[in-house]
Amino acid sequence: MTIGEAIRRIDDGVLMRCVFYLLLAASVTFLVIDVREITTASAQLPGFDPMHDGQPVLPPALTDGRPAAPPVEPASPSEVFRKAMTFDLKPGGVLLAEGTIDPGAAGRFAQEIEARGEYVKTVQLNSPGGSVDDAITMSRLVREKKLQTRIASRGLCASSCPIVFSGGAERIAEKEAVVGVHQVFNGSRERPSAEQAMSSAQSTTARVARHLDEMGIGSGLWLHALETPPDRLYYLTEKEMTEFGLVTRPAPAPRSAAAKI
Repeated sequence: MTIGEAIRRIDDGVLMRCVFYLLLAASVTFLVIDVREITTASAQLPGFDPMHDGQPVLPPALTDGRPAAPPVEPASPSEVFRKAMTFDLKPGGVLLAEGTIDPGAAGRFAQEIEARGEYVKTVQLNSPGGSVDDAITMSRLVREKKLQTRIASRGLCASSCPIVFSGGAERIAEKEAVVGVHQVFNGSRERPSAEQAMSSAQSTTARVARHLDEMGIGSGLWLHALETPPDRLYYLTEKEMTEFGLVTRPAPAPRSAAAKI
């Protein structure tokens, strides 16, 4: 009997099952590779924690697949961004929220708002981001109190900071404000399993998307975040911030420039 005759005698059902199992094995192989890559990437991400000494405060931008510097360098030194978020009441009812959104920042923010009462009119943000949970909680309180949010010229609002910014009843980003977004990630020192990391990222992504929708922010903003790896930033242009509804009115000129007019 020739090989061809033997093949023709094989039951079609058996052949189909063999093909199915081969495809299934290939799919499992690719899944394992993907999970390993996610786990490895997750283990490397704390290097971009702005509070970690010796590491960059700002991840580079992703422009046509090539890392690039931010469009404008933030005015504050890296030491300001590495510290846990602090709150300082400035003249005119402006509460400056500056530094990394560390776990617990939302609680301190709530205490500050309660203590300052009606004196606070505007929350000015200058932050490289941090805890997503705290950012969402802060954003909800800002909206509840109907406060304005603002990013000064050459001020920074990146990673989870735009979530806080989105809570403003009125949202203003001055000329040359640096606003960037990227994918959420696990910044904890503890290393979860690949399955836990994927489940957590998916859940957090859904929560952020739902929150931004509730705040009236266009989905395009979050799509840019999802397309940008967590070790890079997508810097939003003035036009994009307006189109996505992240800002509610045109950006005013920097105060220094306005003073010269």
